[in-house]
Amino acid sequence: MNPHLLRLLGSIGLDILRSLAIALGIIIFTFFVIRMIPGDVVDVRGVEGSLTYSQQTSMREDLGLNQPWLTQFGEWSGMILSGDLGESSRYNRPIVDLLAIVLPSTLMLGATALAIGLIFGISLPTLACLFPRSIFVGIVEFITIWSITMPTFSIGIMSVIVFAVWLDWIPAIGNFLVPAIILGVDTTGSLAKMLYEDMKDVESSEYVRAARAKGLSRSRIILRHVLPNALSVTIALIGMMLAGIFTGALTMEVVFGLPGLGTMTLQAIQGRDYPVVQAIIIWLGLAVIFANLMTEIIRKLVDPRLRTS
Repeated sequence: MNPHLLRLLGSIGLDILRSLAIALGIIIFTFFVIRMIPGDVVDVRGVEGSLTYSQQTSMREDLGLNQPWLTQFGEWSGMILSGDLGESSRYNRPIVDLLAIVLPSTLMLGATALAIGLIFGISLPTLACLFPRSIFVGIVEFITIWSITMPTFSIGIMSVIVFAVWLDWIPAIGNFLVPAIILGVDTTGSLAKMLYEDMKDVESSEYVRAARAKGLSRSRIILRHVLPNALSVTIALIGMMLAGIFTGALTMEVVFGLPGLGTMTLQAIQGRDYPVVQAIIIWLGLAVIFANLMTEIIRKLVDPRLRTS
């Protein structure tokens, strides 16, 4: 077999093993940390006055909450490995059904923010390289500083106060466009500066100087040579940014009252609905791990230099 192909397959195999180990760590960590939160769903129901003391005892036995943590973990692990996320201990509904209701909203918000971030995060540094003395260079610097210094949660609250309460331009609850733009701008700032710096490094390389000596136009050099060779960094950043995009989407859903995964997570935490909280954290963790794995594989397919790293 081709040694280059063997090297590629071995590198991808190590990435898969690393991802599986991280996934296992997330599952174990999530289970035990959640149980360190004081109280459980039975205590919450008791405080609400919907259960008597004897009913609380019976419910805790039915849910297995009176068992040692290791016993609970063993039973829960077997259920997860079989593909069953279990039932909500508060609503007595399959968690898969609950996720099916809220996931489309969260995925749409995250995908829209990612699309905005990719469009402007790639186009702005490209324009800044094409026109090095233009306003685009300043825009890249400004939006980078903005994304570093301005937390999306704070911007979301400020947007509700200014645009919904003071100016009455948007509804205070249920607005989709504004949180998508906030997350998209934050993603743009994270991507634009790194891509711009990498494009500047590529632009100073020998083969670009050779292309310039051949008389190729600046636009052709940037679009045909500089940008494609700098996209390896962009692909890696996309995988890393996905975690920030979707965690940001959860907070934006809470701020703007969107019926998504974030709102359901907050309600589950408040109600000590352990199975729901565990399922959401694990689902998000596995989704990010899978995205990072795919981007790493794509990078190695695109850039042979990474196969031996």
